[in-house]
Order: sequence, then C-alpha cells, then structure tokens
Amino acid sequence: MSTRYVSQVLKKSLVLAGMEIRKLLHDPTELVTRAIQPILWLGIFGEALSRVRAIPTGGFTYMQFITPGILTQSVVFIAIFYGLNIIWERDMGLLQKLLVSPTPRLALVLGKMGSAGVRGLAQAVIVFLFALVLGVPLILTPGTITAVICIVMLGAGFFTGLSMIIASIVKTRERFMGIGQVITLPLFFASSAIYPITIMPPWLQAVAYLNPLSYMVDGLRSLLVTGSTAQLPFDVAVLVAVTCLISVISAFMYPKVAV
Repeated sequence: MSTRYVSQVLKKSLVLAGMEIRKLLHDPTELVTRAIQPILWLGIFGEALSRVRAIPTGGFTYMQFITPGILTQSVVFIAIFYGLNIIWERDMGLLQKLLVSPTPRLALVLGKMGSAGVRGLAQAVIVFLFALVLGVPLILTPGTITAVICIVMLGAGFFTGLSMIIASIVKTRERFMGIGQVITLPLFFASSAIYPITIMPPWLQAVAYLNPLSYMVDGLRSLLVTGSTAQLPFDVAVLVAVTCLISVISAFMYPKVAV
C-alpha cells in the first residue's frame, strides 16, 4: 500500500465525514430523538435497579456501573442503523455516483465511520450531562475524556462497518430495520453493559467475551468509573483489530450495494 494511496484515503475520508457532519448540523432533530432512549435507561431503569442492590458492581453504585453501558448502547444504536443511509443513497441514485468516482472504496467506508463516530460523541455529551444531573460521580479529566473519544470512535466505526455489510446484503429498509434489531439487542444483553459477565451462565459468558461491545463497555467503565486501566490496552487493542477487519470487509462489500 503506497503512501499516496494512504494519503488519498485519509483525505477523502475526512471530506466525506465532513459532508455527513454538515448534514447533522443542518438537521439535529435526530440527536434530540436519540437522546430520549439513554435518558429513559438511566432515569428509569438505572434508578429502579439501583434500589434493588442485587447486582454486584464491585463497590460502585449501580448508576456508576450502568452509565458506561448506556453510553455504549447509545453509540451502538446510532452506528448499527447507519446502513439505512446506504440503502437510502442507493434508492436515490446517489450511491451510484459515488461508486463511479475515483474515490477509494475504503475512503467511502471510513468517511461513514467517522461521521457515525461524531454522532456517537454527541450522544456521549448528552449521557454525561444527564448523569451529572442525576449526581452520578464519574472520572472526567482531560486524559479520560480523550481516551473516551478514541473508544467511542472505534466502537462507532466497528458497528457502522457491520451495518454497511448488512446493507450490502439486504435490499430494503424494512428488512434492514428488522435485522438491525435482531443484532443490536442480543449484542447489548450479551455484554457487560447492564450486569457483570461473572453472573452470566457459562455459555453466555463465552458469547460476551466474543462480543466487541463488551470491550467497549469495559474500556469506558475503567476510564469513567473504576480508574483501573490495567485491562484498558487489551480492550483498545481488540477494538482496533475488529474495526480494521470490519472496515476492510465493508470496503470489499460496498460496491455490491449498488447492484
């Protein structure tokens, strides 16, 4: 892979991500509607279970424990349905114009991943603000915020790539919505987002350890709640590996969405 190709991919990715971000700035209503779900999870589900005290949280309050999980859920739910944009662009004829352009397929994928990451960061701000309103103590320093941004971008990138692969196979928005729900809910519940992996049955623990969402949750929880970063390099390494792999697969599958 030449330096010129890498430079072109990065440049085109930033341009495409910028286009998507401008769309968001012109119509931020999606962020407002997406903010309802994490607020309900934290304000109702989190507050209710925090009074049960039946879930082991390692000495932290349940609200502290669940906040990184709800942040992860918000990012994943945005990213996994990003494939709807691909189907919409195909139906409108916009995708065909992109595919015949000299833009590398990998740049098209990375541009979508970057824009999904920015949307995920906007969700993170909403979750942080609501957690502070509820009085949830979090570790918020320049270092942890920078690391959180990296993890959110990686997680959003992976699930965006996964959604683009689904969009390359599924031809209608209705089927995509159904498959998206089937994928996201099991991934969410088969992770450490709302309860620790140690209380799961053995077969579900095996699934959780194979679930990239678990490593995203663990990374955010170590940064924002526990302050113990011994496992953080491994969590980040897993996210980097799966995101790189999914981006290559998405770039390979991307041209087929125009068929």
